[in-house]
Amino acid sequence: MAEEFANAVEDGLRLSKRIYFGKDRAVAPPKPITPMEKAASSYLPSAPMLYAVIDNPAIVDNPDIPSYQPHVHGRCDPPALIPLQMNRVSLQADCYLDTAFVTLTGSWRVHCVMGSRSCDCCIAIPMGEQGSILGVEVEVPRELYSTEIIAFEDQKETGKAVKVDDGNYLKPSIFTLKIPQIDGGTNLSVTIRWSQKLLYHDGQFTLNIPFNFPEYVTPAGKKISKKEKISVNVNSCPGAEVLCKTASHPMKELRRPSGKLAFLYEADVLNWSSNDFVFAYAISTGQTYGGVLLQSPGALDIDQREMFCCYLFPQNEQSRKVFRKEVVFVVDISGSMRGKPLEDTKAALFSVLLKLDPQDSFNIIAFSGETFLFSSSLVLATKESIQNAMEWISTNFIAGGDTNILNPLNQAIEMLSDMSKTIPIIFLITDGAVEDERHICDVMKSYLTKDRTICPRVYTLGVGRFCNHYFLRMLAMLSRGFYEDAYDVETLEARVEGLFAKASSIFLANIAINFGSLDLEDFEVYPSQLPDLSSESPLILSGRYRGAFPDNLTVTGSLVDMGNLSLDLKVQEAEGIPLDKVLAHQQIMMLTAQAWFTEDKELEEKIAKMSVQNSIVSEYTHMALVGTEKTKGTPEPIKKKKGTDKQKTEDPKSEKRIILQNLGFGFGNLTATAANTPAGIIGATPVAADVFAKAASNCCGKMCQKCCCMCCIQACSKVNDQCAIVLTQLLSSLACLGCCTCCEICCSAEDG
Repeated sequence: MAEEFANAVEDGLRLSKRIYFGKDRAVAPPKPITPMEKAASSYLPSAPMLYAVIDNPAIVDNPDIPSYQPHVHGRCDPPALIPLQMNRVSLQADCYLDTAFVTLTGSWRVHCVMGSRSCDCCIAIPMGEQGSILGVEVEVPRELYSTEIIAFEDQKETGKAVKVDDGNYLKPSIFTLKIPQIDGGTNLSVTIRWSQKLLYHDGQFTLNIPFNFPEYVTPAGKKISKKEKISVNVNSCPGAEVLCKTASHPMKELRRPSGKLAFLYEADVLNWSSNDFVFAYAISTGQTYGGVLLQSPGALDIDQREMFCCYLFPQNEQSRKVFRKEVVFVVDISGSMRGKPLEDTKAALFSVLLKLDPQDSFNIIAFSGETFLFSSSLVLATKESIQNAMEWISTNFIAGGDTNILNPLNQAIEMLSDMSKTIPIIFLITDGAVEDERHICDVMKSYLTKDRTICPRVYTLGVGRFCNHYFLRMLAMLSRGFYEDAYDVETLEARVEGLFAKASSIFLANIAINFGSLDLEDFEVYPSQLPDLSSESPLILSGRYRGAFPDNLTVTGSLVDMGNLSLDLKVQEAEGIPLDKVLAHQQIMMLTAQAWFTEDKELEEKIAKMSVQNSIVSEYTHMALVGTEKTKGTPEPIKKKKGTDKQKTEDPKSEKRIILQNLGFGFGNLTATAANTPAGIIGATPVAADVFAKAASNCCGKMCQKCCCMCCIQACSKVNDQCAIVLTQLLSSLACLGCCTCCEICCSAEDG
């Protein structure tokens, strides 16, 4: 899907050469990009952008200066995408704990369509780490558009809603949405909101926002300066000093109250920003720092219990000792991992094996329908054993077969020892879904409740969209491990290395908070099993309760060689930090994994309500695009609905609602896994493929008792382009020969 989008933009840039901007145009037309430059930069959006969706090339022209254009025959199929010119842009980022909320406001103009014609406009929004779209508002002269979240059961009450196959992810980090039929020459005012995770490394938080605008979005005409504005607010934790480290744009400090920062960048520019916005800061405490924040629920909150959040921020202490590791890499080599996924997994394993300390021990289990062991037991990470492991990987990592996860997991647990100074870790990498996933969780849970000094941690990495990411998240949660996703196969290698970095920097294990001693009612905490504290990741947990929370809370944990660590956490009100917003995404993901595991319908309904309340997409909700015509009775733009409180400022007769496709990633695809569908096919629709395959297999019986249509389809899918051309030419020649033979027979018959 991403490649199709990039090709459509390339076609759109070719079409934009038809536009005449007058003799005084100072901005050069888009330069053709060489194949090498295209491979390096691509045409995927590197900042929030708008595109004109062109299916009829004849409508492409300057709406202000109509020019003679040669008539164009035919239509664009698929439609071309012409990047719209941007007139203004401002960016605001609010950082709380480990989450940033980003709001981008801008104005774009449909500069490439005749004033008498109209076209759809596509909004593309690249987001940062673990980005989640929160809302889009678009204002045009006669209409207002905004997004809202609708629960599945509430769709019956949406009136004349239209369902469309629109609103999707090109990649997990790029969301697209189409606004219908905008006239040529129209200015669109757009506000986009999303959340993303802050990266954490060496005691430093980093905010990275895609903000690299290509040259061709600069308005045509004389070079007139344009305003570019970026503001950043940091409210990380009370009582700690926040230090700004680096910034990609020249930021000016506005204020610095305790534990907070406010920066602003504002400038008149001739060309829009050509760099992503990067802002890094650190919390200066000199040691591991933590606290507890409290917040009362709002009037429209579906859960009227009090909220709390516990956080621990590890500091970068060079002298701090970390746990030794016993690591068993359990790697999926089934047929669906063939190609880039498996090659990237090999490269990532080579990299992490070299990062093992000599006192660490490891083993490797490759699995498909059967298992393949590097060694019958753990081996020390000596140079010789690592070299042997690399050679074994190169020889034995051959994609093929089915997916069986339980057997290799059982074998891995039996290998791990029970030592207080060692963290036993199972590193599971898979791209498939299996039928016995709940049983696997139950089996792992029984292992983890056994009397061991340190229970095995399961670190899970899901590759592509066909595996059940909620199963993998649940497996990690049950074992105090970490979960990571690589929905985009391009990120697989980096995700493996990032997950291993967490495993390599654990300095506090078996973390416990004695909530049971508190005199609280209706107490709930997420996650219930606390993961280890790594210098590569802060620890944040949250929950709900009724009653009086104490003034202090004690956290305990096991150190490598210094016994137990006890840390007192001060309890404070969350002043200026919207805990409900900050914690909502994490809670929805964890609760969805719990709902999948327990098959609890009431929990599913609760998640749907949380999703609607916080405007966060989930597996149990749809996003809808609501359009309202501007009338004299419309006092202001559409406001986002909160909870069940429906605003009545719109005229229902002029409102139209379009329900977009489900943005959830689902609970795995058993059919695609069984068929070994490659994980790299991100834009594939397995359901449609299954229907096509089923129809093909039944469209006719076997031909000559040897070959069926399904066999032909599978064989043709593996034929490359050159071979296909040769076969086409050959069949065409045979067809012509057949026609000549037929004519000869017919003519000879007439002569006779």
